[in-house]
Amino acid sequence: MNKFFKIYLELREQIENRQYKANSLLPSENELARKYNVSRETIRKALLLLLENGYIHKIQGKGSIVLDVHRYRLPVTGILSFKERHQFQGLEARTKVIVNEEVEAPEFLVKLGVVQPGEKLTYLLRQRIINGEAVILDKDYIRKNTIGNLPTKRVEESLYEYLEQDLGIKISYGNKDFKIEPVNGEDHEYIDLNGHHHIAVLRSDVYTEGTDFLHYNESRHRVDNFYFSEFARRTSNKNN
Repeated sequence: MNKFFKIYLELREQIENRQYKANSLLPSENELARKYNVSRETIRKALLLLLENGYIHKIQGKGSIVLDVHRYRLPVTGILSFKERHQFQGLEARTKVIVNEEVEAPEFLVKLGVVQPGEKLTYLLRQRIINGEAVILDKDYIRKNTIGNLPTKRVEESLYEYLEQDLGIKISYGNKDFKIEPVNGEDHEYIDLNGHHHIAVLRSDVYTEGTDFLHYNESRHRVDNFYFSEFARRTSNKNN
């Protein structure tokens, strides 16, 4: 086993067992190199694995901050509403609708081929507040000819609950894309960024059981509170 991977496994276990507490700093690269009697390059490789797997977040000038891996994990696969996710995690969470209005289909959705030019959509801008902090901003474009006018109070309770239970729409599948991006003006206005300069962005287009486009969602997450997890299984390649 590579030295860096062994160090990664040990640090990961210590974070999961809360030997390194959430929001605390890991020892510096020099300190870890001395502790494990390895080079700083070996430590960097171990820290990169921790970063890529959602155990730490690196801030220039500060170091490696331990993330709260027990607090909130958002699966990339599967389609869950915000209400379903936070109930599963046992979090104190609420939604505030900032904008609920009719708009013409934006050009990027027309280029995707999911809506027609000039088609009317409902645009939602929703702030997600968890344990008293605004940490997610959701932007949705929903086909108005499918859902009509959305009642703001009902949407603050749960958009998917309203679509499925009240309107009887069967949501089937979606395509998702995940990126880390620099924060923008809306992030500064609606998310408690706590000094972070990048945001985790999950974009998805969602379809009904009849394969009709239903809505587009852009979910912007403060990076220190959330990481995306997914179960993966290696497929055997008989040619190797």
